[in-house]
Amino acid sequence: MEVPNCYYRVSIKALILDETRKKFLLVQEPDGRWELPGGGLDHGEDIHEALKREIKEEMGLAVTSIADTPAYFFPAKNKSGSPIINALYETTLESLDFTPTKECVAIRFFSAEEAMQVELLPNVPVFVELFR
Repeated sequence: MEVPNCYYRVSIKALILDETRKKFLLVQEPDGRWELPGGGLDHGEDIHEALKREIKEEMGLAVTSIADTPAYFFPAKNKSGSPIINALYETTLESLDFTPTKECVAIRFFSAEEAMQVELLPNVPVFVELFR
């Protein structure tokens, strides 16, 4: 289906915080850039199921809880420059026993300052400014 340029793709992201709640988890893509875990919401897909699916596909990890409402909601651009809407839901994982996949080669907790020192996908700096 062709989507008109005036529409934004919805990107569902996991906001996974460390025990201090001052650092957030990012995933490293094969090209070296860092991104928030999650992905695109398919038409008609349940938000919570989409986020569980994306976390399992990207990191091979199981989700234990997802907030009912987004902690952050903001427009940005995806890696190809198209407009997207990001909805970040606070999420907890069963463990951080991560196994690299074709979509995610590493995971790491970052403070806002640390995140701005690595190469990020375009939507992440927008989130970092909100998180500060």
